[in-house]
Order: sequence, then structure tokens, then C-alpha cells
Amino acid sequence: MKLSLFTASLLLTGSLYAHEVTAKQEGLQAIKLLGQTLKSQLKEKLQLDSNGTAAITFCTSQAQAISQEVNTQLPSHVKVRRTSLQLRNEANKPDALDIRVMNNYKKAFEKHTSTARLITKVEKETFTRVYKPLVVGAVCLKCHGENISPVIAEQIKAAYPTDAATGMKLGDFRGVIVAEVVKKH
Repeated sequence: MKLSLFTASLLLTGSLYAHEVTAKQEGLQAIKLLGQTLKSQLKEKLQLDSNGTAAITFCTSQAQAISQEVNTQLPSHVKVRRTSLQLRNEANKPDALDIRVMNNYKKAFEKHTSTARLITKVEKETFTRVYKPLVVGAVCLKCHGENISPVIAEQIKAAYPTDAATGMKLGDFRGVIVAEVVKKH
């Protein structure tokens, strides 16, 4: 009797650990897919028009659709999205958990104790979230920096009247890509 309870306990612990590893792996795969898809298409637009107007037009008209398309390619229990504390698009509004994680990232970036490689995993009763920080790179400054061209600034204002995603510097914390993996029961 004691042996079978011990064996059952080990099996349960093993299956919980297996979910944890799988959820993190699934989340990272979803994050990678969205990140690479958006980055490659944005890079293509910047090559066509180095001043950034094609890129901002792309972002305003296609970024949400690409995120939705990526989600259709994922298993039904996995979803991925982008969000930020300095929001540009209201469709990417963070929830309380996102805000808590991003505030931790922001503090770590300000203290120079974090990098874009620092992954955060949050376990909840019904889901696991995996977060990957986004860092402002040189090309990001065209639309998110302190000295945005008047043409791009006008496009941003027209598309996003409540934009709060400018004034950033190279290396600043920009936001996160977050994957949510619903736990299978």
C-alpha cells in the first residue's frame, strides 16, 4: 500500500513537471513564431523605405492581423500577443498580471540587471504565461524614439490618438511578447 501511494505520488509529480516544461516550451515556440514573423516583415518594409513611413504604415495596417494569423497556426490551447506599459495600440492593452511582470522587467532594465533573453514564467491555476521582453533597437527609434520625423509622428497620431510609445532610447525596455498556455486537465 505504501509503495503504491509513493509510486502514484511520483507519477503525479512527474506529470506536473512535464506540463511545466511543455508549457514553457510551447510558450517560447509561440513567442519565437510571432517575433520572427513580425520582425522579418518589418525589416522588409524598412528595406523598401529607410525613412520608416512604410514600416509605420505596415504596423498600423498589418501587425494585429499578423498576430491573429500566427495564433491560428498555434495549438488551440496556446495564444500569443504583444503588450507594453507604454501603449500605442489599445488592442494590445495589458492586464494586471502583464503589468506586474512588465514593471519587474522595467526595474531590472533600469538597474541594468536584465536582458532581452530573460524569460519570465508565471504559473496560475488554469494557465501558464511565458514572457519575453522587447528591447528598443536602433530601427525602433524611427517610430518609438525621441526624435521622430514629423511625417511619421503625423501617421502615428492619426492611427493612434492616445499613443504613449515614444520618447524611448536605445536599449530601453519596450514591452513584452507573452504566450498563454492553457493547462490541460
